[in-house]
Amino acid sequence: MASVHDRMLEDLKLKNYSQGTTMQYSRCARKFLSAIKCPPSRASERAIRGYVLEMAKESAPSTVRMHVAAIRFLYKVTLKRPKLVDSLHFPKAPQRLPDILSRGETARLLTAVHSPKHRAVLMAAYGAGMRISEACTLLTTDIDSQRGVIHIRDGKRARDRFVMLSPVLLTALREYWKMLRPTAPILFPGDSPGSFVSPEAVRNSLSKACKELGMTKRVTPHSLRHAFATHLLEDGADIRTIQALLGHGSIRSTARYTQLSVAHICKTKSPLDRLPRCGRNKVR
Repeated sequence: MASVHDRMLEDLKLKNYSQGTTMQYSRCARKFLSAIKCPPSRASERAIRGYVLEMAKESAPSTVRMHVAAIRFLYKVTLKRPKLVDSLHFPKAPQRLPDILSRGETARLLTAVHSPKHRAVLMAAYGAGMRISEACTLLTTDIDSQRGVIHIRDGKRARDRFVMLSPVLLTALREYWKMLRPTAPILFPGDSPGSFVSPEAVRNSLSKACKELGMTKRVTPHSLRHAFATHLLEDGADIRTIQALLGHGSIRSTARYTQLSVAHICKTKSPLDRLPRCGRNKVR
């Protein structure tokens, strides 16, 4: 008979959850199942809430939110006992703005990445606004040089989309291809045959480049996606276009970049500048 955890994995697969979400839910469920002292179907609402409350004392709100989501899925879908988690709410997470790389910082950072493969992945992430998972899993057939687009398949929420293929990025990809000659159709292969390059490996290369440059900003591969959107906005791109390029389901997710664009903010006149001069105190 399949274990509760195995049944949960089957339910996640049947609902077509992404591989990343499935892995995170699986990890959270394993931790929860090992922590409670009885079969999960017999756990009380008080015990479940107590587990989450203890976690909230030691973990960040984003971590707690992921565990709550996994536990709610476990009880609502797999165990068919939704009432036990109806009162389990998602904690509010502070809305902090990320550090944004300037164009000069972006150029220096990409140049400082030593691995040609990892540099090409990061250039794709910045040049087309891709998530690191999307850039790592590109296929050679996704690069359409004739139409000047990249086909991003199975993005977040299983959505496909097209993004621009920068001539600079196309040149960089061709140079990378000539140098390493990867086996098609995988554009950025991993260490084992038939695998994709690991996002963690790319993340480590980027971290080393940041240290070498002495960067004080907090930089991850996702920072390049933030920079892509912010720099487009500063160049006058329409926010709806940016939303489509990023693959955002809601315009609200894209609108946050208006808070990140210094150029956009500086162009906005303060109402103080429009007050009549007679309303100002004279300096003596």
